[in-house]
Amino acid sequence: MGPSPHEDAAREIAQVETVMLIGAIDTGKTTMARRIMREAIKLGKEVSYVDADIGNTTCGPPSCAGLRFVRELDELETLAMADGLHFVGGISPDRLVLQQVIGTAALVERARQRADLVVIDTTGIVSGVVGESLKYHKMELCRPDRVVALQRGAELEPVVGMLRRFFGADVMSLPVEPDVFPSSPDERAARRTARFRDAFSSPLDRWRVKPTVFAPTLPSALDPTRLDGLLVGVHDESGLCQGLGYLEVDDGTLRVVTNRGEGMQGLRLGSLRIEPTSFATRPVNLREVMFGL
Repeated sequence: MGPSPHEDAAREIAQVETVMLIGAIDTGKTTMARRIMREAIKLGKEVSYVDADIGNTTCGPPSCAGLRFVRELDELETLAMADGLHFVGGISPDRLVLQQVIGTAALVERARQRADLVVIDTTGIVSGVVGESLKYHKMELCRPDRVVALQRGAELEPVVGMLRRFFGADVMSLPVEPDVFPSSPDERAARRTARFRDAFSSPLDRWRVKPTVFAPTLPSALDPTRLDGLLVGVHDESGLCQGLGYLEVDDGTLRVVTNRGEGMQGLRLGSLRIEPTSFATRPVNLREVMFGL
């Protein structure tokens, strides 16, 4: 039996500089990304993996886009260990289109400064206004040389047509590999919870914080109890995300609980509350939190 179409495609794509993978949930995007990176490494290239799937992350914790640089084949097993993060603040792209597009583009820009090949893995939302808007704007800002569309039927044809029409994109359509099976919502939720748990591994410290360290800025009349349990991104003096934290209010005193407190200069508010024992999350509307609307 000869090589599969996916193996042939991976060898071809390893020659380009930037590739973006699109497909619905559980269509093998990350598997294909590994194939492409493996072939590029065999050519002696340094590759970078940009994981923009904020709800089902491979690189870094959920709610963040992640970046990993890879030079050796065995490093493909360490994609979870992010070399860079961009805090998006949620796990549902339909609520955070702008933040997710900006986060992806920012990491792609960082990756291009060092890597010979950038592989962009995207979310499984591919249809409707949100799905098409996400792919359009990621294409607009990231400008990949090649797009790989993985589909079970013809579900990506509207997106593929749009990318070709507006960008003259070089889109390669491939069927989902037969050994790729969909996971259940419960399985995906369990993986996400485990990734949050890893992100809050011990030792955790509690740092007292002032209202002035937040983006967006806290209203002066805000009741701090509204912030209890809110997920935050911990940022350094360069504005780079170092990891996650969550807010805790004790007798009117506001603290951030994190294992990334050294060098902390600012906190970005997310759109999730996290339960610190189970690490389950639920979405929140920041406008309601800030202004009680």
